[in-house]
Amino acid sequence: MSTLAPHRVADGPRAVVRPADPLAVGRGWKAEGHRVASAVVVATRRSAPRPVGTRMVVRADDAVVGSVSGGCVEADVCRIAQEVLVAGVPRLLTYGIADDEALGIGLPCGGEIDVFVELL
Repeated sequence: MSTLAPHRVADGPRAVVRPADPLAVGRGWKAEGHRVASAVVVATRRSAPRPVGTRMVVRADDAVVGSVSGGCVEADVCRIAQEVLVAGVPRLLTYGIADDEALGIGLPCGGEIDVFVELL
């Protein structure tokens, strides 16, 4: 089975399918000879879509597994991951939105996340 494939926890009509583990996928990609960057949520303040420890991995060819925010900042994290892959220098990123701004675009509240991006 490919490391990208979700794995089935049980069979039958109530089977639970868990998505692939980004760290395991990243390690597999690295073992195949790919350069891989890892991005992990290291801190949250107020409301955050993903908890501390949530990870995504990015290859030089833009293959991505995982999520750090539920879609809000992934494109920028991927862009920075590409820079980390080239330069080899880790980065600490902070993303956030104020409560009043969040309400203005339909979010229930604001919040911040810190994401650490490094070579895997």
